[in-house]
This record gives sequence, C-alpha cells and structure tokens, in this order.
Amino acid sequence: MEGRDLVRSVKAVGSAAEAAQGVRTAWAAWRRRRLEAALPAQRGAERARVPGLVRDAEPGPGGGVVRFARSELRVTVAVNGAVFWAWDGAGPGPSYALPGGRAPEADPRAVLEPDKDGAWRVVAERVTVVVSRHGAVEVRTPGGLTLRRDLPPRWWEPVGGGPGRWMQRFEVAPDARFFGLGGQDAGPRLRDGTYRLWNGGPGAGRGPGADGPHVTVPVQLVVSDAGAHLVFHDNTWDGTLRLREGREGAGSGHDRDGGGELRMDGGPLRCWVMVGTPGRVLHAWAALTGAAAQPPAWALGHRYAGPGDEREVRRAVADHRARGIPLDAVHLDAGRPGEHRPFTVDQDRFPKLPVLAEELRRDGTRLVAEVGSVVRAEPGDAVHDGGGAGGLARETAGRAARVPGRPGEPVRPDFTHARVRAWWGERHEELLAEGFAGFRLTVDAPRGRAASGPPWPARYALEGRGGGHREAHNVYALCMARAAHEGLPGPVRPEEPFVLSRSGWAGTQRYGGVCSGDVPEGWPGLRAALSRVIGLGLCGVPYAGCDVGPQDAGSASGSAELFVRRLQMSAYFPLLRTQAGPRAGHGDPWGVGGEALEHARAALAGRRRLLPHFVTLAHLARRTGVPVVRPVWWAAPEDRALRDCEDAFLLGECLLVAPVLAPGTDRRAVRLPQGRWYDTVTGEAYEGPGRVLVDAPPSRIPVLARAGAVLPVRGEDGGLELEAWAPARGRTGGGLVVTAADDGKGPVTERYVTRLRGGRVVVERHGENGPEEPSRPVRVRGPGAP
Repeated sequence: MEGRDLVRSVKAVGSAAEAAQGVRTAWAAWRRRRLEAALPAQRGAERARVPGLVRDAEPGPGGGVVRFARSELRVTVAVNGAVFWAWDGAGPGPSYALPGGRAPEADPRAVLEPDKDGAWRVVAERVTVVVSRHGAVEVRTPGGLTLRRDLPPRWWEPVGGGPGRWMQRFEVAPDARFFGLGGQDAGPRLRDGTYRLWNGGPGAGRGPGADGPHVTVPVQLVVSDAGAHLVFHDNTWDGTLRLREGREGAGSGHDRDGGGELRMDGGPLRCWVMVGTPGRVLHAWAALTGAAAQPPAWALGHRYAGPGDEREVRRAVADHRARGIPLDAVHLDAGRPGEHRPFTVDQDRFPKLPVLAEELRRDGTRLVAEVGSVVRAEPGDAVHDGGGAGGLARETAGRAARVPGRPGEPVRPDFTHARVRAWWGERHEELLAEGFAGFRLTVDAPRGRAASGPPWPARYALEGRGGGHREAHNVYALCMARAAHEGLPGPVRPEEPFVLSRSGWAGTQRYGGVCSGDVPEGWPGLRAALSRVIGLGLCGVPYAGCDVGPQDAGSASGSAELFVRRLQMSAYFPLLRTQAGPRAGHGDPWGVGGEALEHARAALAGRRRLLPHFVTLAHLARRTGVPVVRPVWWAAPEDRALRDCEDAFLLGECLLVAPVLAPGTDRRAVRLPQGRWYDTVTGEAYEGPGRVLVDAPPSRIPVLARAGAVLPVRGEDGGLELEAWAPARGRTGGGLVVTAADDGKGPVTERYVTRLRGGRVVVERHGENGPEEPSRPVRVRGPGAP
C-alpha cells in the first residue's frame, strides 16, 4: 500500500467507529493490491483487424453467411421478424438474455441475394438487411427507408491470444432520438454523452467515469420519422456507449446524422434488431427474451420497508390502519444484523414470525423477505457449504486467489453455476414456511475493485464455460433472481410468491420486477426516478419502481412538499414502496404531519382505487410485452414534440400522468397527444395535440383520462367497478379488463366499448354473442353522464 493511501484513510478518523472503518479500508486496499499484483498486464501487444473486402456468401435458413477477407458475418431473420447478426462465427447462444439460451426459429421466407456494387442483402417481410462489400450493415424498412447503418467493426486482439476488445460505430437518421439502456438517471431521452454498460451500486451513475445504474441493459430503442427499431448487443462484458444526436439542416444546410460508438472489453460481437411500431418492437423483444412474470394483486399494492423487529412491524401496521393508509406488504430483513446469514430468522427479533405473518395475512398484509447475496466464509455452515459460496475461489495467475482469504469474512455464491442456483433456490422454501409471501433481493452486482465484492482475480462458472469478473459482473444479479424464481414451489397461481431484485440485466423480467432503491436526493431525484421506470419499461422490464423514503422528507435537501410530490408520482408507477428512516416515524407518510399527511393519504388511496387497472396492465404486459408505464409518444412516435416530452408519462393507453417536478408549483404545462382528454378530478376537457395549462394543487398531480376510455377500478365496497369516460362526438372508445378466473384456470379478458347514443354515453360488453349489458357497476364521467 502506498503512503498517500494510508494517510488518506487515517485522515478520515474522527471517532472510534471511523477509526475502525479506516483500518478496514486500509486492510482491504492492501489486500486488493496484492491480488491485483498477481494478474498479468491488462493490455499487452495487440493486433488490429477489420473484416476486409467481401469474398462470397452462402445462403442458409432465414438468411446466410457473408464471408470477408478476415472475418465472416452471419445474418438470420427469425419468424417473429427479429434480425440476428454476429461476426466471427458467433451464434445466438449461449446467452443469459434468451430463455434456456435458445433462439427462435429462422424465417424460411427470408432469402439472401446479391445486391449492387458487390453487396449482399437479406430480404424478409418486415425488414431488409443490406451488407456492403466492406462489412457495413444497413437495416431498412420494407419501403426502403434506412433506419440504422452499422459501420464495419474493428477488433484489437492480444498477440499471445485471449479475449479481444472491439468497437462498432453506427449511424441513424438526423431526427432520431435514443431511449433505453436500462434504468438510467439521465433520461428518458438519452442525449449526447457516454454511458457505461456496467451495473453499479448505491450512488452509481452520478458522475463522469462512474459505474452505470443498478440495471444497465445494452438495449437501444431508437425512434425517428422513418420508424422505430430496437437493437440489443448480446454481450455481458464491460463497455461504453457514446451517443450523438443528429441535427437537421435549416434551409439549404446539410443534415447531420445521429449515431454513436460502442466499445466492449471482450465477448462476441452479436446483436438483435427489431423493426416496427413501438408496440410491435416490444412484443418481438418479449418473444425473444421471455414473458414477464405475473405478479399477484398484492404485489402491485403499497409496500412498506423499515421495521426492525416484531414490535415495530405491529406498530407500523397499526399506524397505517389508524390513519386510513392502505398497506399491502411489509418488507423485513429477518436475519441477525451484520451476520450475513440469508434464510435464517433472528429469533430474538421475531420469536413467532409464522404467527405474525398469518395474523397480517388475514387483514390483507403480506410479509416480504429481504434476501442478500453475501454469506460468511465459515466451513461447516449450511449456507456456506451447501450454496457453494466458495465458488469464487479459482486458480488465477498461477496461484490460488481465495476470495476472500480468511474465515469469517463475507463471500458471494457463484450464481452462474447451475448447482449453486438450484441449491440457493430451494432455500427460499424455508422463508415461505416462516410465512413470507415474496422476496426482494438486495444484491448489487459485485463491485470489481470495491472491498465489499470480489476483486478482478475472481473466477466464475458461467454455465461451465468459465470466465472472469468482467464477463460475469452484469449478469450476477440476474442469475440470483433466476435462482429465487425457479426455486419457488407450485404452479402459477394468484398467490404465487413474487420476486423483486435491486439489479439485473436483459431478461430479468422473466423472474420478477426491479425496485432499484435509492435515487439522487432533492428534486432531481424525481426526474431520475421517472427516467428509470420509463427506461426499464422500454427495455422489457414492465414492473419497476423506486423507494419513497426519508431522503425526501428528512434530509437537508428534502421537505414535506418533496415527499408528497414524490409519493404522488410513485403512486402511478408499477411498483410502490415507502421506506422508513432510522428513527420511528422518520420518513413515514404520517411523519410529515398536517396537510401533507392528508395529501399522502389521498395519493395512496388513489393507488388502491386503481389496483384493478394495474392488474389488467400487468396481464397485458405479460401477453404482449408492452410496458405498464409508457412515454407520451408511445401511440404517436411520429410526433416530434411528443418525442421530446420528458416530464409526463402514460399509464397504459388511457391515463396521462403529469408529475410535479419542481417546488412551489400549483400549475403546469402538459403536452397532450392527439384526441380529447379529461381532467380526472375536475372533468374539464382538453383537446390535443398541443400544450395546455392545468391545475396542480398540493393535494394532487394532474392526471388526465383519454375520451372513451373504460377503466377497471376498486369500488367503495372493495368490488370491481368500471369507470367510463365519454367519447368525443362521432367517435367510440373502450378498454380491456383482465381478472382471475373463478376456477383458477387462467385470466379472463373482458372487452368494453363506449359510444354516444342520443347524447347519452352507452357502455357495452363485447362477448362471443355480440354486444351485451355490462355485468359490473358502471360509472360514467364527462358529458353525457346520467
């Protein structure tokens, strides 16, 4: 350890606790340097390579192989319209993004044929792929419009062998806008800049050169006048993506194409591309990576985290009920603090946990277990030995690099090993037996150079292939979520346990949702939370949310107004979790007091009222891949003004939510899509497209309903009711309602249509025998209401 590092750690000492932390930090830094000293040089002599000129091509199912002087490119069109291409003989598998690592069947109608100037092209029903004689790849619509052009790639390969790094530049239309990349704080529209493709931990992604957010997904959704397309680079290695938006020339000026540059430290150069409307693109993406897990109704309600023992749990539940605040689940870390013993309940804090769980369940509240990924390196301990926690110990650089090296220190199981996942998943039954109804995985992807995670010498199984930390880091949390999901017993049923994860990767929707936890403090945190939820939805993760906690009301940058505005916005996210602070009542909804408490209660009651609508959207997300929360341009991506709107979102097709993102706001401008929209509180009608000014008093945020919409809501008696909004004159509307079947065989879908008849709003259910009267209570809103 260098002297300046030791001095830096000692300067932080101000108390006994800080001194102990400084010693641990110094020891961890010294040990990490010793381990990294055993590694070979990160970069030695390298040889650059490009594809060269085209030589020939060989047709195959769904496309074929185009050979160049120094590489070859495989292009295949799948039956769902997705295009796969890969260089240097790479195939679709093995892949953590694909269910079972299997790719969809090739489209037999797609053909490889010569193009002009020595190029080749693959022609399919929905897309045309043109490969130039130098290796550039263009994706075109059936009408011939170019959506994307990937330039010939370049590789840098070590002279002595080993994984090489590569770079790929691409171009898009001047008017194109970028979205996606997982739960980015800077969005939802991704502007010019460099984004790291590396899952980070708390506070990540907050500055230049920092790690990415909790969930980084190498998925770009690009929207332009020519159409939308999604591109997924199936590579788990560390990398960066530099984006550059284009610019259209004014008058006689020249257009400047948008584009970017992707650099990866290793792994295959392969990607998938889907073309079409946003709905079709996300449907194809879900068909490729797997349908989203179906959450039970309680999992979409209000969650609360923070109680430390049984007494505090009972107090928190009683406080919610006494104040009329709905509560559906309580999150608990039931283990002994600081001992890193997952699946072990602390009997001192929770002496009768099954009894407590049953009492709460009878009153409609479930318990959710917080499960970490760190265990103690103690031979003889059941969790350590059975879970293969020593799986990160491998031979590295000619010597044993035990991670970590001393008994009693924390280690992480290797979830990229099938045996470890199977055993770890089975342990969740122990928590189910204690009365838990769901799990939240608190894992962050191991930080390669942090004292809390394995350093670079760590080796992983990677399903038998073997590999290092740079390759396994991004999929570590995904594999842990897979272990938890696959370890849950029983078939799909309404009360099936649901899994949330703090981190993940492409395909994490198959195993549950994502609750990413902390966001930046203060008012910027509202925009960050909105960006994360929309970004994850556009990457195929429909269930996402961020905590609402003491950082909003109790920190130096927080206030009661900030807490309420954050809660009002989060009440319309797929996942809602409030979090208490370190002291009783600190950060609780009732801790703000006064009018703010009334506003918080109203926001949570509104969430409970919309719970049937959230259940319907969850079923549709599983069937179609369409996100629950959508950007306002979703139904009209050709509207450039909507593409630039970042301060509002759609909840399904029918509700437009305009959160308040700045202090002292009582009115705000809202960009409306085309059609008539009603204020859900005042009933005032607004016509789109265009900008309108709406009221945003402290008691609520603006929420507008599309004319003609039919929404399932919870009635005063707890039953399901229909809320229908009057359609515009000469038009019809409608909506879907999805409920669980009485026989438990599957969901039941009901389709409703609204129309004006004689100046009166009529709601009809369309079944197998034609239109019929609704069997559920209907409340009509807007002009023409009885």
